[in-house]
Amino acid sequence: MTDAGDPTDEDRTTRSAVLTSAATWCDRCGADATAGPHPGCAAARVLEPPRYCGHCRRRMKVQVLPVGWAAVCVEHGERRG
Repeated sequence: MTDAGDPTDEDRTTRSAVLTSAATWCDRCGADATAGPHPGCAAARVLEPPRYCGHCRRRMKVQVLPVGWAAVCVEHGERRG
């Protein structure tokens, strides 16, 4: 017997599909990425870490390290580069 709050296999599959879907927000400026190209953002992202989550548009906590960077979204987790 499962509680009503327990996720089913179908819920986990749906959530997984949402997390792996294509990003719809620019991870540098937070604008709509599907509206058109962001050449300034693309050029800056070569040297800078992302500032916004590409999935939910939340501002991320970013830490720049000597060997790279770590960016954390409260909803989608950590990215490293």
